[in-house]
Amino acid sequence: MELIMSICLLASPDACKVETLSLSGEKPSQCIMEAPAIIAEWVETHPKWKVVKWRCGVQDNGEDI
Repeated sequence: MELIMSICLLASPDACKVETLSLSGEKPSQCIMEAPAIIAEWVETHPKWKVVKWRCGVQDNGEDI
């Protein structure tokens, strides 16, 4: 399970990208419960970025499964 965040630079809101954090649990409900604390910690360590949206799932890297 992964926490997938869309993030944008505070100084340049049009400069956005996707940041993916791997989580140890496999249940979406566990990810949803843990996400707010993980996002808060991430924001503290990345002060130039703003999380604009997030979701729990598997990152789609464009490869066929």
